[in-house]
Amino acid sequence: MSSKTDVVVVGAGPAGAIAALVLARAGVRVRVFDRARFPRFKLCGDSVNPGARAVLIRLGLGSATDGALPVDGMIVTSETGTRCVGVYGGGHQGHMISRHRFDDVLLAAARAAGACIEEGVLVPGAIVDDGRVKGVEVAVNNRRCSQHASVVIAADGTSSRLARATGVATHATRPRRWAVGAYFEHVGGCATSRRFGEMHLRAGRYIGIAPLPGGVTNACVVTGDRAALRDPERLLVETLRTDRGLEDRFADARMIMRPVCLGPLAVDARASGMPGLLLAGDAAGFIDPMTGDGLRFAMRGAELAAFAALGVLEHGHDDAHVRLAAARRREFWTKWRFNRAVRSLAGSPLAMNVASHAANWAPGWLERTIQYAGDVPTAP
Repeated sequence: MSSKTDVVVVGAGPAGAIAALVLARAGVRVRVFDRARFPRFKLCGDSVNPGARAVLIRLGLGSATDGALPVDGMIVTSETGTRCVGVYGGGHQGHMISRHRFDDVLLAAARAAGACIEEGVLVPGAIVDDGRVKGVEVAVNNRRCSQHASVVIAADGTSSRLARATGVATHATRPRRWAVGAYFEHVGGCATSRRFGEMHLRAGRYIGIAPLPGGVTNACVVTGDRAALRDPERLLVETLRTDRGLEDRFADARMIMRPVCLGPLAVDARASGMPGLLLAGDAAGFIDPMTGDGLRFAMRGAELAAFAALGVLEHGHDDAHVRLAAARRREFWTKWRFNRAVRSLAGSPLAMNVASHAANWAPGWLERTIQYAGDVPTAP
């Protein structure tokens, strides 16, 4: 590859784009590789929660959600018919915007900051010498070459080739869940439903509904039923049109794209990297998108990875991956515990019933839970 590079970032999604942006603004020579060409579709809940929005504003990227649909909170329902509405409050809102547009805007910002972006490039593995990553192998137009760098940041998603090839991360044995999603038009519902994200908890699965600008709706089913995944379109459509809480709304809905299947979703990262390699985004660990905070984790985690990379370049830190792991624990540990508790709750019908009654008796409890799940910034 041409030109000297300090840091290689693999993956140009939100995590990769933010890491590249932070580094380029610091004067680092950074090169980003992604096998896709942007804009591209990405299966996601399309939710920028208040915490993720705060990260964007702090980085001067508030315009990244221009044209997005503002939402006031979350609607959560159980299989027994309980429906709970929780608002973020305090004037805070989330934003619904397709990843097709959002990712492209962030990548353009990284490019404008000085990062070199190379699309349509596959990175099949890392260059490892004496236990240290010193660059990556690059494949483009059936030709392979090497790109050396002082630091490599793997932000290439739940199926990260770099994290798996180096043994740093792997798909978890449990929970084993897959997501199937698509965009729909003509989804019914009152005006209020267009102001909230939705999570519908059902036995063995859950359904996420996200309103988007232009009357489009993102609908996604997350399930551990591998047999049903043999026909993703049938799984998605039958789930939406036979669910007691959703069948009326999706009776006349029209799917405007082929369903996309992603999974298994859970990623176990035994470390935050190794010498010369740092993990960011879903490559650094992921369970599933139930709590809607994936983009905040990805973007803030990317900042932390960029700071760790700067420590290598400026101070010669050999333990940058250890420092990154400690920074991630400080930043995310309490939220990780909260998310695990929510997932356990969702998997227990009895616990869901108790929580539903608690929300009815003490609505403030639900509101605080929704605020925490949405990473609503607290007053200083």
